[in-house]
Amino acid sequence: MSVELVEVVRSGFRECVHRGSLVVLDPAGETRMALGEVNTPIYPRSANKPLQAVALLRNGFTPADGREVALASASHAGEPEHVAGVLAMLGRNGLSEKDLRCPPDLPSDETARARVLSTAGAGPRPVFMNCSGKHAAMLAVCAARDWPRGTYTDVMHPLQQEILATIADLAGEDEYELGIDGCGLPIVPLSLTALARAFAALVTAAPGSAERTVADAIREHPWLLSGTGQDDVRLMSAVPGLLCKTGADGVHAGALPDGTAFAVKIDDGHERARLPLTAALLHRVGVEWTEELAELASAPVLGGGVRVGTVRAVPGAFG
Repeated sequence: MSVELVEVVRSGFRECVHRGSLVVLDPAGETRMALGEVNTPIYPRSANKPLQAVALLRNGFTPADGREVALASASHAGEPEHVAGVLAMLGRNGLSEKDLRCPPDLPSDETARARVLSTAGAGPRPVFMNCSGKHAAMLAVCAARDWPRGTYTDVMHPLQQEILATIADLAGEDEYELGIDGCGLPIVPLSLTALARAFAALVTAAPGSAERTVADAIREHPWLLSGTGQDDVRLMSAVPGLLCKTGADGVHAGALPDGTAFAVKIDDGHERARLPLTAALLHRVGVEWTEELAELASAPVLGGGVRVGTVRAVPGAFG
């Protein structure tokens, strides 16, 4: 059963609570903390992207630099640099935006979206979709391996089969009830424990390995992984050496350089609960309580443009 993890306090009153589950693994891979359903599979959604990126590197993805690796792992906000990077990745591999099989979308970043909507004739495009970097990198592998490009999203495509095998290798779980993610690709369910184990495998791998290449690229380019004001760039900026990746519907997973790893899931999927919970959890496992981390652990509730409350981890939630 899930537990109370995050509360919303407005004007001194507890307005509501978000329930969920979380796990922390120590550097040896042993369970240090477990609250709620940590061994029941969930859909990690975009938190799986760094694991998928490992599979791409293992199967012929040859990025120009770490920036392309970060974009291959990204849920980007569709800002101009994100879009330019994805288009450059496609072009470098003899591909174009027409090859993308992710659905057309508008940028999630407000400024970038307003710019598109104010441009005559502009509208949703596949490259604006937050998963377009992953799709571009998958197409690059198909080009390198001479695999079919038009069906790369199908679960029986050789690329998707390699991705399933890689996720099983990293996470230590392989009994899948596959779903279809918002971008049209297969989504692999994992327990929170397995998801944390996979993130630990990335940060503790040998330098130069596919796993470590993904971890290092994300930590070097967190803005490319996410975007202006997004949870991951804010958290990795506040905690040097942290690797983390959000997933839709209240999922977050990550690992510290020593292999301490975590994964969380908010039951109701509310995004506002994720960052305060993760920030407080990191402090609980030993990360220094800096002013920047403390700010992330206490998200404001606004009323009339002024702060009237707080979103925070439930006091005593971690024992």
